[in-house]
Amino acid sequence: MPIEQRGVDTIPEAERTSGPRDLVAILLGSNLCLGVIVFGWLPVSFGLDLWGSVTSVVAGTLLGVAVTAPLALVSLRTATNLSTSSGAFFGVRGRLVGSVVGLLLSLGYTALTLWIGGDVMVGTLARLVGLPTGGAAHAAVYALLAACTAVAAVYGYRLLLRLSKALALGMTVLLAVGLVAYAGDFMTAAVPDTPYLLGSFWPTWLLSAVAAGLSGPVAFITLLGDYTRYVSPVRHSAAKVWRATCLGLVVGLLVPQLFGTYTALAARGALDYAGPLVAASPAWYLVPLLVAATAGSVGNAGLMLYSMGLDLDAILPKATRARATLVVAAVATAFVFLGHFASDAQTAMTSFVLLLTAIGTPWAVITLIGHARCGGTYDPEALQVYNRRARGGIYWYAAGWHPRATASWAIGAATGLASVSTPLYEGPLLALTGGIDCSFVLSGIVGGALYAVLTPHRAPGTVTAPEALTPAE
Repeated sequence: MPIEQRGVDTIPEAERTSGPRDLVAILLGSNLCLGVIVFGWLPVSFGLDLWGSVTSVVAGTLLGVAVTAPLALVSLRTATNLSTSSGAFFGVRGRLVGSVVGLLLSLGYTALTLWIGGDVMVGTLARLVGLPTGGAAHAAVYALLAACTAVAAVYGYRLLLRLSKALALGMTVLLAVGLVAYAGDFMTAAVPDTPYLLGSFWPTWLLSAVAAGLSGPVAFITLLGDYTRYVSPVRHSAAKVWRATCLGLVVGLLVPQLFGTYTALAARGALDYAGPLVAASPAWYLVPLLVAATAGSVGNAGLMLYSMGLDLDAILPKATRARATLVVAAVATAFVFLGHFASDAQTAMTSFVLLLTAIGTPWAVITLIGHARCGGTYDPEALQVYNRRARGGIYWYAAGWHPRATASWAIGAATGLASVSTPLYEGPLLALTGGIDCSFVLSGIVGGALYAVLTPHRAPGTVTAPEALTPAE
């Protein structure tokens, strides 16, 4: 299979051969991995019981899908990735906001997937063949997973799609078998006696809904376009693509997350997940668990790394997608080592997802408002101005930036960061919300409202005549 040559340029209609079923397969297969499963452990680590964990994860995921899924329709119309598409609203240079947000989201989730997958691999190999569990073993396993992930990401979309289709079936079987493997421990597990992380039930439940539930769909706010740019709007309607996105996200996120809650309770893993998961596994399930840790991690991290390569390619137009992917692979691997040797899993995960959700939500809301206003009508050539090192076009605005859209995002993100509550940082606006983290709600409302008020409304189906494109100086 040849290496994909496309970066963030416009995909020709002849190459847009994927369909809604492929979209479901890639969202399902790539998410059935320990990097997503571990989010089901978070509510248990916060002190919630089975009912509190399940309801918070389900509520947060459904809310996140409702906000995130429509973003898939943007790239369906533009035939390029979402950060580049956002140039229609932020300007062809202002779209770098989306590239940076996407790069940070993918970087964190790639590192997390390799981290938890590597820890489970080391634990299972220790039980199977007596592998030492020291720093050298972890370093070797992390490096191996990162190398396999980089190869998959460099080959690109077609290989990742094939891998996701295989994982959708294989990982579903492995998780179903896992329900049987941990059934005895789950039935005899006592009610967790871990105190509520925020002191009482409802604030902790809301934290779980955001950190464990909402964060899953939000991780895809810049990724969905990587897949739908290969879907033809001529052959597939927007309604079918939206339904496929919703189905893929809901099933692809809830199945592994709820499996994580189930196994965390069964393994009594309130303080840690990987270690108790391996320790509680019956001997006959160790090999399936090892396969899940390796193949699942490569599939999920591969897609995240692929997206990171596209985002870096968008930031540095002179870089090829393959070279950009290798660079971000090295950075992600460094974050894995930092996370394992210098951080607490619960603290790192919670802080990361809350901070990035606060920053990413207003960008997503502004992009959706802009898409609704223009009725899905774009000028694909004008979106590529920055990539071609030219200037001009209908999305040039002020030196390539839309100042009001960028300011709306910045103020929304600042509001979110000022109202976030993490183990490492608490924003000054928490006093106004009774200590409850409402950062994603406030950031989305403030950013979206400012954009709606400050920018003119363009009637759907209209495109202003493009300005002449000239080479950049």
